[in-house]
Amino acid sequence: MTMTKELRELTSFLRDRNPQVRQIALENLLPQTVKGAPHRDIFFVGLQSGGLGKPKESDVLRDLKLLCRDQLSVAHDAFRALVNLSDSPLMISPLSDPLFLRFVVSYIINPHSILADLASMLLSNLTASSPACSVLLNMKVQVIPDSRLSNSFYPVDSRSGSCPAPVPFPSAEPIEMSALPLLIDAFVEGAQLAEDLSKRTRKAELHFLANVFANMTVSPIGRNYFLSPQPVNLAEPEALEYPLAKIVIFTEHSNSVRRGGVASTIKNCAFHAPGHRAMLSPESEQVALPPVKEPGPGIDVLPHLLLPLAGPEEFELDDQEKLLEPLQFLPSTKTRESDSSIRLTLVETLLLLCHTRWGRDYFRQHGVYQIVRLTHENEIVDSISEVIERLVQLIHGEEPKAPLLEDDLEEFDPIPDSLISSLKPTAEIKAEDSDDEDMRIEEL
Repeated sequence: MTMTKELRELTSFLRDRNPQVRQIALENLLPQTVKGAPHRDIFFVGLQSGGLGKPKESDVLRDLKLLCRDQLSVAHDAFRALVNLSDSPLMISPLSDPLFLRFVVSYIINPHSILADLASMLLSNLTASSPACSVLLNMKVQVIPDSRLSNSFYPVDSRSGSCPAPVPFPSAEPIEMSALPLLIDAFVEGAQLAEDLSKRTRKAELHFLANVFANMTVSPIGRNYFLSPQPVNLAEPEALEYPLAKIVIFTEHSNSVRRGGVASTIKNCAFHAPGHRAMLSPESEQVALPPVKEPGPGIDVLPHLLLPLAGPEEFELDDQEKLLEPLQFLPSTKTRESDSSIRLTLVETLLLLCHTRWGRDYFRQHGVYQIVRLTHENEIVDSISEVIERLVQLIHGEEPKAPLLEDDLEEFDPIPDSLISSLKPTAEIKAEDSDDEDMRIEEL
């Protein structure tokens, strides 16, 4: 009997009633899910690309999706298997069906989900394709108000072996809520983990949700969501906030996945030129982004783009006064972003925000040149230096002498196409699972 035949026969045990049998079968199948594994094709039997028909879901794939709801050890390996397999385009359609995605999203939202980081990695891979992004943008999940949870909502569809329902079960009636704002709030809360495991309000860090947001904002409809004022929370429906404003603070987070995904999300939103004024304005100003009439506090994105690019250098007093307050008198221990791909994303975002006259004037008034000049002096990657030079050309370039009217400030200006035409929205690379210490299970 060949190894391939033995492994195919092993897949039938994924449906065994004995959880230990399911676990052993999955443990033996998991190594074949990684890219380049010799028998990986057993997971793709029955899946076809092309044609008008919807790809048929294979039995083994359906079993893996069901096992994500199993007890902790089984669900862990099932999520890992799907993370590995979701790098293939053939897997995107069957893994993006609304029923399964609703479970994955509800599971991530629940603060008590032990494997939510793996679920976030899977969602990151799936949203690299437009079908999953479209489903997620329109998705609503059922939640029950529950003050015992840190986010005050129990997502009904999150119930599983690794995330049991609260006891006693909440008595209120379920309501439907949009999934995306709940994911954003979970992402923000995931950055507030305490070192003491017993004090954590959420059991996952959810860094890979940053990639989900970056993938979603590749499309105009995704950018429009992040640049449309939304209620801060259900308790204050009249208080509005731009969703992008909730995540911009993470461009200096210690985790490179989180800060890289957030930087890419900001860059993608910067392709929407009418939104530049809302993105750059401080929180103290109310800004409406047409055609939406309701204003929201400014997103104040500029300090979060410049701080990772700033170093410990001291400025002359005249230059110091031009800088935004968070950039003044930085400590001698201040270091620049170490990841060159993130630095490139940040300077490309600054270049995009120069696409309007209002943006260029704002940069001149707030010391952008002073920061990027020193960034350029310390940059060792030629491609980043070239983008900084293009940025400086725009900041120092001559503007039309005729004053612009208020209504004209955010119109596209006749700047050289060569300065920005090479820029494209950034989709994050797919996540790959690993066996390192960061991915170990912790029963909290």
